[in-house]
Amino acid sequence: MGGRISTCIFGLGLVAFLSGCGQENTEPKAHSRVFVQTVEPTDFAAAVTLTGDIQARVQTDLSFRVGGKIIQRMVDVGDRVSAKQVLARLDPKDLQTNVDSAQAQVVAEQARVKQTAAAFVRQEKLLPKGYTSRSEYDSAQAALRSSQSALAAAQAQLANAREQLGYTALVADAPGVITARQAEVGQVVQATVPIFSLARDGERDAVFNVYESLLVEPSTDTPITVSLLDNPSIQVQGKVREVTPAVAANTGTVQVKIALQSLPEGMRLGSVVSATANGPAKASVELPWSALTKDLNEPAVWLVDGDGKVQLHKVTVARYLTGKVILSEGLKGGDKVVVAGGQLLHPGMQVEIAQPGAQP
Repeated sequence: MGGRISTCIFGLGLVAFLSGCGQENTEPKAHSRVFVQTVEPTDFAAAVTLTGDIQARVQTDLSFRVGGKIIQRMVDVGDRVSAKQVLARLDPKDLQTNVDSAQAQVVAEQARVKQTAAAFVRQEKLLPKGYTSRSEYDSAQAALRSSQSALAAAQAQLANAREQLGYTALVADAPGVITARQAEVGQVVQATVPIFSLARDGERDAVFNVYESLLVEPSTDTPITVSLLDNPSIQVQGKVREVTPAVAANTGTVQVKIALQSLPEGMRLGSVVSATANGPAKASVELPWSALTKDLNEPAVWLVDGDGKVQLHKVTVARYLTGKVILSEGLKGGDKVVVAGGQLLHPGMQVEIAQPGAQP
């Protein structure tokens, strides 16, 4: 009997001990130790580095004004051409036949005019003497005018046929450099189909394709330095000339053109260049990545109030950088933001602020 009582007392004591341990482990901490950073707004200007190439201000697609088979090509991509230089030729046989036919028609109409003119002159001499009637005179006059009109039409047709024959030669309309070729000798082409692309001499642009999300509205008055990608020491100043208003459907980018007055030695048409554009400076707050958390699906940070309690506060992220974030809205100077130790925090929780120099 005594043994049973001792066993029961030991068991109750063990249960009481374990219950006490369990209660001690579940008791919440009074506060948590955190590291904070005092907010100090500074001016932040976003910088975007772009890569593009040098293009001509004016680029023209050259095409034949008539269709036919290409029998000759005098230039290739990269060749420099002058104004009025012949670049390619079409087979002129069919158009030459049209010229010959129109020429024959003109000769026939000239003979008819000569004949009707002689008949009219006879009627003109006989009418005063009464040897012909007024109706015959009028008919001769009408025949002459008709033949003269037919001759004029035939001459116009001949001029048009000769003009069409002249279109078998593709001529450069301005000096420049051939940047593309879309046809080859032996190919049958239709009128207006591009054969060459010509970059005209003159002003040059640095052209960049920029994702809309990265594009900071550029100021057209701010000079931008454009550098040769292979040799950054070769630089030239330029200003934004044009930003396309629509986003390209296939790339999701907008095109930015920077006007360049003149190209330095070593930078030429087609050269790959880079440029860094700085946007307007705005008051922002810079914090380390560790300070950022979220409230539902929106970015937020933990703020420590005057009583040493934390509250979740929503913020607006302007830019994500390596190791840090730039916040544009949601904080003001003097706010204390938790930058380390915020993993187990909850709203209203009392925290202990670690002293400067302490290790997280």
